[in-house]
Amino acid sequence: MVSGLETGFLLDERWYRMTSGIERSKKPDLLLLARVLAEAKIAYAVIGGLALQVHQAEPRTTLDIDLAVRDREDLPRARLESAGFNETGQFTHSNNWIGPAGTPIQFTDDPALVSALERAEEIEVEGVALRILRRADLLHAKLRAAADPSRRRSKRLQDLADAQSLLEQDPALDAELCDADRAVLAGPLPL
Repeated sequence: MVSGLETGFLLDERWYRMTSGIERSKKPDLLLLARVLAEAKIAYAVIGGLALQVHQAEPRTTLDIDLAVRDREDLPRARLESAGFNETGQFTHSNNWIGPAGTPIQFTDDPALVSALERAEEIEVEGVALRILRRADLLHAKLRAAADPSRRRSKRLQDLADAQSLLEQDPALDAELCDADRAVLAGPLPL
């Protein structure tokens, strides 16, 4: 399961080397972040592009780390800061940070993801436990995001493509869909 994540880290390094000549990956920030959250006993799950790297065979890269937490007010700010993370902004749906290696990080406490935190899967990367949104919960999150008219069209199209990719790789996930989910998948492309 980790091989897709490792492929994503390699894609990070190649992208940064190609665009800036620097070798960089979000892996060190991700592992440090997981350690800090575990020490603070904060329930979390990796979501978004990183979760997709874990759950699908096709390469998928992303430049940031997206995490769901129960309540952003519970973030261990002092611990994060002492580990080298810096908060860059607070928004309606997220708190944005940057890691010591320069990786953008977004924490969300979306109520729709709270129950999914209980079901998150744990994988190990270099001896560090990472909590990852399980495949069915990720599918629902991607479909919700694809149906959200307030999101940029490019993001909604990516979310729809991610959801379709998850279904193509694991057709049994179709049983998890409701009529509204199927309508998003079958409907016109987001405007």
